[in-house]
Order: sequence, then C-alpha cells, then structure tokens
Amino acid sequence: MIPARVLFLGTGTSAGVPMVGCTCDVCRSTDPRDKRLRPSILVDVPAHGAILVDTTPDLRQQALTYDILRIDAILYTHGHADHILGLDDVRGFNFAQKIAIPCYATTDVWEHLRRVFYYAFDGLPRKGGGVPRLEPHEIEGPFSAAGVCVVPVPLWHGDARILGFRFGDFAYLTDCSAIPHESWPLVAGVDTLVIDALRDTKHATHFSVGEALEAIAAIAPRRAYLTHMAHQLGHAATSARLPAGVELAYDGLVIEIGVEAA
Repeated sequence: MIPARVLFLGTGTSAGVPMVGCTCDVCRSTDPRDKRLRPSILVDVPAHGAILVDTTPDLRQQALTYDILRIDAILYTHGHADHILGLDDVRGFNFAQKIAIPCYATTDVWEHLRRVFYYAFDGLPRKGGGVPRLEPHEIEGPFSAAGVCVVPVPLWHGDARILGFRFGDFAYLTDCSAIPHESWPLVAGVDTLVIDALRDTKHATHFSVGEALEAIAAIAPRRAYLTHMAHQLGHAATSARLPAGVELAYDGLVIEIGVEAA
C-alpha cells in the first residue's frame, strides 16, 4: 500500500449547512464542524497526484479554503447538481497546469455533463475566459487514475444507479440508499469506510443514521465516517451517540489511508 491522505472538502447535503432560510440550532451553530459545504473529497497521493471526487457548486470555495493548487484526475459519482455544478471552476486548474484534466464518469454522467456544460464540449470557438478542458474516460470497471487503482462500487441512490469508489483500503460511498448484492464483495476488508447518513429519519434516496450504522456493522471496517449530512444532525450531539469506531466527518477533516499503485 502507498500512503495517501483524504481531505473532506464538503460533508453536507445538497442544500449545504447552514441551509438558506433556516434558523434551526444547527444552522445557527457556532461549531465550525456544523458548517458543511456540498459533498466532495480529495485523495492526495504523494508522487502520484491529487484525485478529486465530484465537482460541487462549492468547488472554488473549497479549493481556496484548502489551498488546492493542482488536480490530476476527477471522478464522478453521479450527475446530480450538487456533484457536478462546479465543473466550470476546473478552468483555473487548466490555466495553472496548462493541460486538460483526465475525468472519469459513467455514460449517463457524461450525458449530463455534455448537456449542462455544452460549451465545454461542442468544439465551437469562444473568446474570453475559456472553457473547462477535460480528457474524458468512461468508467466500465476498475481503472487507473493518476497512477492509482480505483474500483467503482455500484450503489442505489433511490432508483438511480450511481457509483461509490474504493481506493486500496478506503471506500467512499456517498449518496446511497442501498448497497446492491454484487457490491458487497467490492467493499469487503476495507479499513476505512465513508458512508452516506443524511438524518435520523428515513429518506427515499439516502441512508438514515441507523441504516448507515447497519451497513457499517455488516462491512466491519476498522473505522467509519458519516457524510452527506443534513441540518438535522448537529455534530457534537450526534457524535456523542455514535458507537465506537464511527465518527461524523466534517469539512477540513484529513485522514490517512493506503492506496494501490496501478
């Protein structure tokens, strides 16, 4: 295994926390761990590269906050707005790195990206600030990104089929409401698991905290982190009732993992 680190760029749900128009205790909280941008991680592998998972609407803010100067690959879990709408901010990395950035997504996500960001793909000349430049790759099975082995993990997000990703001993399963039978072997033996836990009450397209804890118990990682959390979950109060080995992730959290070279 190659040592790497995961930086949590955002751990909130699609509305973020605080949520616009809300005055609840969590949205008004002074605990910085209750400030959650839209969900994304950066997997930083020294001597290989930095792999971004999803381009949220907060990408510019995330990059400036955490001093991200380079992206060597982008992976997409699915095509929902809170996971793709920051794509235009990839332009800054294109300018700095002077290259198109390799980008990995399923066929349906590429359809979303080409429709929403048509100007980046239609080949028409444009003046001004330029367009995001991507080197497209279609995910059809395990692949290499920035010289690192990546295993896609199919998930159910309501009735939508999306992806989580496994990097060596680490798995990132955001936006899931069920793990299909064929995906359980893909996460077997992980040391560190990050998994969706929207709120305590049941939701049609996301695990509740209880459902996430059931999945964690079945997968049995050494440690697990909950992500994609709504404003119903205050960090301190929720953390106090979680079992040993399970924590709430928070924006800016950094954890050490091991990945496999391609």
